[in-house]
Amino acid sequence: MPAPPPLINSSESTGRMKIVTRDYLFARGWKSAAPILLLLPGFGLYLLIAVGPSLATAVYSFTDATGIRGIAINWLGFENYDEFLFRGAASRDNIAALRRTLIFCFFVTTIQFCLGLLLAVLLNTRLRGRTIFRTIFFMPVILGVAIQGLIWKLFLLPGGGPVAEMFSWIGWSSEFLGGQPRQAFAWVIVVQIWANVGITMVIFLAGMQTIPESLYEAARIDGASGWQLFRNVTWPLLTPAVNTNFLLNIVGSLQAWQLFLVLIGYRPGTQVLGYLVFAEGFGQTSGSVSSAFRQGYAAAASIALFMLVLIIALAANAFVSRREKKYLS
Repeated sequence: MPAPPPLINSSESTGRMKIVTRDYLFARGWKSAAPILLLLPGFGLYLLIAVGPSLATAVYSFTDATGIRGIAINWLGFENYDEFLFRGAASRDNIAALRRTLIFCFFVTTIQFCLGLLLAVLLNTRLRGRTIFRTIFFMPVILGVAIQGLIWKLFLLPGGGPVAEMFSWIGWSSEFLGGQPRQAFAWVIVVQIWANVGITMVIFLAGMQTIPESLYEAARIDGASGWQLFRNVTWPLLTPAVNTNFLLNIVGSLQAWQLFLVLIGYRPGTQVLGYLVFAEGFGQTSGSVSSAFRQGYAAAASIALFMLVLIIALAANAFVSRREKKYLS
């Protein structure tokens, strides 16, 4: 195979160095527009299904849009935001929903992160049947939210459900999802963690398998214990996976609402902000669907949720960036 042409040649006539560059595939003429033409279909689709609806939501948040054909849309300015955040009993319920969203995010992120890390550490060892256990823990991730919710709804059935039977053996009784709002809310947290801990575990496993075994061998030769191996080798080098899981868990839990719909429906004292957006936009109140759709108001609520996610995600990203510089710079 002939050698590639040199990048630098000597010119005998001028006595100066002449740089010889290779032609890039899209460097000259109409070919220079080829990358742009190739990107246009995907970019146009992104504008159509992502940017466009987002901008429309921002515009609708300033109107009294209902989503019902034939009804005029009027411009309200910031009235929807004022009603959502500051006006009357509804605003207090909305602030309570926002507070529950933060509580839900805290418990789901903390428990799911720690449990996923623990499972990854255990299943990264030479445990017999570890492939089967990995599959079992990951299986809930591939199920749809409706299936996940229906499985747990039957599992937590107060009259004869498996959990109710196990509780009866030790003299306990519970209404589970149909009980007090705090109890129902706690069970949704449990189901959310069960449904998503598998993906957290897999990301940690992928990160652990990129760590060279030679580092562990060198640490063992120096007398490092199991905890010291994890603290000084695994944890620092697991930083990319830690950061990814941390951000995904926070954003995912802040946006979660489908399990609330499937498991407990629209109940006072249990709604999170994401479910409130759905309920207001499609007129769902007290478990039934009414004709009073308030999609402009729901759009304002969705913008409030977007700002909440954006602020927390930016703060979390700043935290993990500092951590990444500390361990990997």
